[in-house]
Amino acid sequence: MSFAAFSKEFASGMFTSVENRFITNYLPQADGDAVRVYLYGLYLCQVAADFDAASCAKLLHLSEEKLVQIFSFWEECDLVRILSRDPLYVEYLPVNAAVGRPKTVRPEKYAAFNRELYQILQRAKKDFKPYEMQRILEFLENNPMEQQAFLLVAEYCAKKDGEKLSCAHVLNKAAKLAREHKFTYEQVEADLADFHTRERELSRLFTLLGIYRKPQENDYTFLEKWTSLGMEEEAVTACAQALGKGSLQTLDALVSELNEQGAHSATEAKEYLERRKEETDVVYKVARKLGVKVENPRAYREEYVQKWLERGYDGESLSNLAALAMKLSYGFAEFDTMLDGLYSAGIVDEASVKEYCASRDRQLRLLQKIQASIGVIKKTQSALDMIATWRSWNFSDEMIQEAAKRAAGASAPLPYMNKLLSEWKREGFTRTADIPERTAPAAAARTEYKNEAALSADARSDRERWYAQRRAKALAHAEKAKAIAQKDEDYVRAESAVRKGEIELAKAEVFSPDTLPAIRDRLAQARQARAAALQRLGLSEADFTPRYACTKCSDTGFLPDGKMCDCYRKNG
Repeated sequence: MSFAAFSKEFASGMFTSVENRFITNYLPQADGDAVRVYLYGLYLCQVAADFDAASCAKLLHLSEEKLVQIFSFWEECDLVRILSRDPLYVEYLPVNAAVGRPKTVRPEKYAAFNRELYQILQRAKKDFKPYEMQRILEFLENNPMEQQAFLLVAEYCAKKDGEKLSCAHVLNKAAKLAREHKFTYEQVEADLADFHTRERELSRLFTLLGIYRKPQENDYTFLEKWTSLGMEEEAVTACAQALGKGSLQTLDALVSELNEQGAHSATEAKEYLERRKEETDVVYKVARKLGVKVENPRAYREEYVQKWLERGYDGESLSNLAALAMKLSYGFAEFDTMLDGLYSAGIVDEASVKEYCASRDRQLRLLQKIQASIGVIKKTQSALDMIATWRSWNFSDEMIQEAAKRAAGASAPLPYMNKLLSEWKREGFTRTADIPERTAPAAAARTEYKNEAALSADARSDRERWYAQRRAKALAHAEKAKAIAQKDEDYVRAESAVRKGEIELAKAEVFSPDTLPAIRDRLAQARQARAAALQRLGLSEADFTPRYACTKCSDTGFLPDGKMCDCYRKNG
């Protein structure tokens, strides 16, 4: 015996701890006397080592026989162990203890339950094996769920699954309800009614998305997620209607997009989806005109189209301008820069856009005629602006074409044409008949003009030719590497697989995210095969990129800020 002990006053102020699992799993299925005996015995374990069974029975107004019966009940529940019955000595066990013998299920306790369960199974044309019935009864023993509540779960599963009904499904559904502390008939009935509502909602979404299967348990997590985001049911339905076809993952991505925009109600969702459709249509319309392939339109909508529409451009005007931009070999970024300039100039409404496009088309047609005399020149915004300037000098197309004929053979024909026309403007020549006859070819004619403009044009020509030669050399090296690689079958096969995989990856990110891991694995293998083929050929990906002599200007003569590079002077 210990040399120290609590006083009665100290012990009366202590606490008796009861595990929550006892309250949730055991207390509901025990009567009042059984609970009183268990709690008082738990209390005696801490404060009264010499308190015997007779004293306990007398205090609780029970007979000693009744006290033993109650402790026998708790022993069946594995909560106590009876070490001696005369005199009575009981050892308390932890509620979650895995010791003690298994509880025996009393058949008479579940006679009515078994009859009703068998009737449900007969209607479903299903028969559970004895060990499955035993698992159900053990569930009822270990959980405080009412028998009628469990039968309601079984009936629900039978109607839902029919001949595919399984004991596992019934137990899983009942266990889920038990984890949510839904034990009574009323609680289970309310949950299943709500479940029926969600099942109808999910079935409606499946129809809109073209999904031909029954909803599964994990599908309902999407509904729970959307509800937690505050999305109205009709808002989610509007998203499914907008998609027309897809998976729940695709629908979830669109619903999440709406949530980011703060569109939770049906009205807000429909307004956003209509605006989104308009923007998406513009993306694809412009992309087709530009000859650009778009996999995910959202980035283009947010970066470009929303700004264009906010500035007042309509879809038709953007389509016409994109058709013009395609002739200049523009992509989305260059087209956006072009629109910035037009917006600054006030060219926004449909009439001004049509007038601008018609003017540029006339300039392009004239540029084609000029090419017949001086050879192929690149169609650029600056070339068209130069033609517009010549026309602003009141030169007719005939005068401009005459300048082109005289510039034939020049190393830089457009600057030479500009020099001729500026000279004719200064001299007041407005008709071809007024222009003096040419006495020497254009290549030599440069020596006839020794003014500052002529010398500047010649200097520009020499500089452009010098840079063109350097760029041609760098491009030739890259093209040679590509030609070597294209002759190798392993490389061609791997490169084709890489391109196909990148396209599949882009599509899967939008339409089927669940396939992304497999696609990424195939794409990684294809890239490894391509790298191995290049290594065998003594090449690398870097060999396909031109290696310019000047890394600052990439052999263009101009730095990113528009200033002239000094590499020409250093090598001149």
